[in-house]
Parts: sequence; structure tokens; C-alpha cells
Amino acid sequence: MTSVVRSFSTPVNIALNAAIVTVTDASPRILCMPGRPETGNSDGLPFGAFDPASHRTFESGLRESVESLTALTLGYVEQLYTFGDRGRHRVDGGEGGHPVSVGYLALTRIDKQAAEAISGTGARWRGWYDFFPWEDWRYGRPELLDTLILPRLSAWAVDAQSLEMTSRHQSRIRLAFGIGDFPWDEERVLDRYELLYEAGLLEESVADGRYATTGLVRPLGGQMQYDHRRIAATAIARLRAKIKYRPVIFELMPPEFTLTELQTTVEAIAGRHLHKQNFRRLVEGAELVEATGESSSRTGGRPAALYRFRSQILEERPAPGLRFGGRAGS
Repeated sequence: MTSVVRSFSTPVNIALNAAIVTVTDASPRILCMPGRPETGNSDGLPFGAFDPASHRTFESGLRESVESLTALTLGYVEQLYTFGDRGRHRVDGGEGGHPVSVGYLALTRIDKQAAEAISGTGARWRGWYDFFPWEDWRYGRPELLDTLILPRLSAWAVDAQSLEMTSRHQSRIRLAFGIGDFPWDEERVLDRYELLYEAGLLEESVADGRYATTGLVRPLGGQMQYDHRRIAATAIARLRAKIKYRPVIFELMPPEFTLTELQTTVEAIAGRHLHKQNFRRLVEGAELVEATGESSSRTGGRPAALYRFRSQILEERPAPGLRFGGRAGS
């Protein structure tokens, strides 16, 4: 048997993209760079090219790129996924090569000094629900699900080329958006984004040449350059899942905090309201925090006890996290 080795002439360019998340004023925010005319002036995630001559690892290259672009020194970082599908950029391949991006999730706390340094670079923090408004259930079911998204997705599914494809689309919609017997699952962020993209409801669908127009009076969430909103959706899904089995939420908290501040931060990330007493029982039962013996009155009400992360938990259990049960209401 003769084996055939194919040679490929299209060069591959590797970029390192960072979805950098913080929580301020009860709002989860993602760090964005200003867009350029060739990308429709849409915001994008910080990214830089990987240079094997100067970067020993992808992560070291990412950290160096982010610091040079935003003046931010990253702390917690984890790799998400490699994004390399053909057609993922408006201008793909050709002499410039095929773009492949290694996506990362980074978590940070922003103090006054860091905020001032970032502001001088052109980077800015934007609420991630500005890009994903259908994901915020903290104040109830988003109205646009029933007035816009689900009717348009239903019509798209019915217009499929075959009954089999229609059935497949309808099944994906039920599962991703929590229809019928399926509950809303806050972790299916990427599934929902992919459906909206495929159905032509997002500006990225138009920018990529897949649709002539979305047919919407106003964009469904803020557009990002290239496929950066897809990378951001992947980061949100990862973080929503990970806070349930690893104590990464404390990467977003100050060294000392009240239980109300901790709950507000968890709700901001999860995009759903949590019952106060149940949350406190969960935190106490998980033994993730310990009282400092001090209190704070920064909320303006009665002084509240201050807590800190109990780091010993990392040596006691293999998967310590906030395993809040149930799903957002449908």
C-alpha cells in the first residue's frame, strides 16, 4: 500500500486572543480594543501574533502581547480552544495566510492604578451583556427572546432545505434556548451564539458574507471584529461552568469581601438570580470562605461581616466550587 503525503502551500498565522474578564459595579466586563476601518470599527479582543523566536510558549506570548497593548499584567489565565475554521475572517487565506487563533480566558481585579494605566492605551472595559443581551436572566426572562429571537429562529428552522434539517435545527433550538421540557442552561452560551450566527441574526453573519442583511432594525448585541464574539462566548461558557467546580470566582474578588458582594459577583457571571439564604448555606457548606473578624459598612447599610477565600480548600478537595443547583426560570 502506497502512502501519499500532501503538501500545503497556504501559510498559517497564529494569533493569541485574550478574553479578559473583571466584575465591577455588579457588571461582568470584558476588555476590548478599538476597531479599525477594515473591521467596520467594531471592538475586538486584545490579540497579538505568536513568534516562536521570542515566545517560549503560547501563554508567555499572550501575556507579553496583552501587557504591550493594554498595560495590564495578567494573573489567572487558561487556554480555551483553537479557532481555525476556514472562513472565520472576512478576508481569509490568500497571500497573508490562514489565520488561526488560540483563545484564552483571563480573570483580573482592577484597582485604581490598573484602571488608569489601561485608560491610556485605548483599551476599554465593556459589559459582556452588551454583546450577549439574551444571556442576562438576573432580572427575569429577557423579553427579546420571545419577541425577536425565538420567532426568527423558528422561521429559519422551517425554511431549511429538508425536513431532516428542519428537525435538526428545531432540536438544537429547544436544547440551547430551553424550550418545552428543556430548562435554560446558562452554560450553553456558545450553542446559542452559533445558532444566532447560522440563522443570520448577528452582524458577524453579514460581515462574513453569509447573509446580505440581518433584517433587524437594531443589531442583536454589539458586533465584534472577526470571530471575537464567538471567542468571547466560549470564554463566558467556560467561566460559568468552572465556577461550579473550581474556586476561580475568587480571582475576581478583592482579598476581603462580604457575602453579599460574593453573591452579586456570582450572579453577574452566571446571569441569574440566586436565593440569598440558599446561597449563604451553599457557601458555608462548601467551606470556601472564612470570616476575618472585621466588618464593612461600604454598602451603606448595617455593617456586614468580611470574609476571605480559605485557600486550604485546595488541599482538601479535588473540585471545590460553588455548585449552585437548578437553572434560570423558563
